[in-house]
Amino acid sequence: MAAIRRTAARTEPAPADGTDGPGRLLVGALRHSAGRTSALFACSVGAAAVAIALPAVLGHVLDLLLDNAAGARRAVALCAILIVAEVVFDAAEALLSGITTARTAAWLRRLGIDHVLSLAPHRAAERGTPGDLVTRLTGNAAGASTAPATVATGLAALFVPLGGLIALAVIDLPLFAVFLAGVPLLAWLLRAFVRDSSDSVARYQRVQADIAGRLVEALGGSRTIAAAGSSARELDRILAPLPELGNQGRRMWHVYGRAMAGAGILVPLLTTAVLAVGGIRLTHGDLTVGELLAASRYALLAAGLGAGVGQLNALVRSRAAARRTAELLAVPPMRSGTDPLPAHGPGRLELRGVTVVRDGTAVLRDVHLIVPGGSTVAVVGHSGAGKSTLAAVAGRLTDVDAGTVWLDGVPATEVDPTRWRREVGYAFERPALFGDTIAEAIGFGPYASSPGEVEVAAEAAGADGFIRLLPKGYAAPLSGAPLSGGELQRLGLARAFAHAGRLLILDDATSSLDSVTELRVGRALVRDVRAGTRLLIAHRASSAARADRVVWLEAGRVRALGTHRELWDVPDYRAVFADLGDPGAAEGSAAGAGPGAAGEDR
Repeated sequence: MAAIRRTAARTEPAPADGTDGPGRLLVGALRHSAGRTSALFACSVGAAAVAIALPAVLGHVLDLLLDNAAGARRAVALCAILIVAEVVFDAAEALLSGITTARTAAWLRRLGIDHVLSLAPHRAAERGTPGDLVTRLTGNAAGASTAPATVATGLAALFVPLGGLIALAVIDLPLFAVFLAGVPLLAWLLRAFVRDSSDSVARYQRVQADIAGRLVEALGGSRTIAAAGSSARELDRILAPLPELGNQGRRMWHVYGRAMAGAGILVPLLTTAVLAVGGIRLTHGDLTVGELLAASRYALLAAGLGAGVGQLNALVRSRAAARRTAELLAVPPMRSGTDPLPAHGPGRLELRGVTVVRDGTAVLRDVHLIVPGGSTVAVVGHSGAGKSTLAAVAGRLTDVDAGTVWLDGVPATEVDPTRWRREVGYAFERPALFGDTIAEAIGFGPYASSPGEVEVAAEAAGADGFIRLLPKGYAAPLSGAPLSGGELQRLGLARAFAHAGRLLILDDATSSLDSVTELRVGRALVRDVRAGTRLLIAHRASSAARADRVVWLEAGRVRALGTHRELWDVPDYRAVFADLGDPGAAEGSAAGAGPGAAGEDR
């Protein structure tokens, strides 16, 4: 991964408008596959040299045979050698082209995936839907990967028409002049093709990504669609861009077809004109039969400028695909450094003047907050107050737009990301689980957890009981385990507990638990999980009551900071839990507002 990051830094994709990004990305791909591309170019040049030499040798052989002159056998043998060499060069070119494209595709995909995983989650979401991102990282990366091979073979292929023109001039200048008269038409044909094809390919790829994004959304909500009986309507929504995709696909083929038709008409006309003039000059004794044969072959080779439409088409597609991949790589990653955190730090968290802006609106506004090491702090507030954003800032899942975040006296942006993740744990409201088994899902993290640590964490999260009821217990396949929302949440908590460091952030991670289970988990968090600082995003008054202090957010600002008991006397504070649907809040005292409630729960 480090090598990939270094290469990514060298390629330096351009800003997200993609103006220079495709070029830089393709240059990076060429550098990555420089050795294979050079070998491919050498084979292509060899094939081009043979193609240029063969007509002259064939013409010479024909003249020798017609004149019954000496040396005909050697000339025929030379022809055979050139034909064998052409076959060998073509085979090597095909093999190297396939290897180069495959290796480049793998590099581009790794580069893209590594970059996406280095982004703050909201940054990746801003760039496109999951389906669009997958399309950029797979299909578009594969399209861009053909560029090195296309460039190598395309450059070498230019030697063939250029060599044909030069050879035609050497054989007979009048024939050269006849052919040269049609070159402006060939140039115009290629220019029109590149212009029209670039636009149609880019539009086609965008519509294709749109359909992929809609499909991924539908697959993610398949149960809801089935329950609502809206599969037909959803199918119409997914396929709504299909007519536009068809239009752009037909447009691409029309552009390509016009270019090929133009080349198909112009090239025979040019070669016919050369043959006609050559025949006249043959009757006047200005050319031999062999020279006329060679001239006709060289006219065909020179007309390869028009036959290059196919390679131009491949290059246009590669550049269009590279543009979409480069747009993704242009999104700046999160800032990070290489500093370690102090050994055995207590987990003191400090936010200094933190402001976070989303879509032009400040979600957090000049937040100043100190969370003492080893304490438990609950963050409460109405929906949209900025609670989850505060958790994301504290856990380095997003960068701040202003201000700084400090952990144990070190700015978060200066800490090595690997060391940070070992010391900062996270549990979410809707955890995504990874691994083949339940044990692997709990052990998933910045380091491998032992079986004993996994079981202790599961017990602390209240998950051990239902895990042992599964047919294979902790070895039960994750994909086939019948888990409820609360059980999934407890597995997410167990994963966080198994990797708990000096700072543990629970972003509404107990919302699906019943009150009794939540209380048990809260007690186990203090008793059985590695000691450290806890930052809880709380939607229940009981969770806030068990915290040492409460941060009350309102409209992205800290409205108040104190204990739950102190804040409970404020009507607006009690209204927060009523609005969040906490049944205990409506009774006025169920939050543990009475004397000693927090201590009893702890």
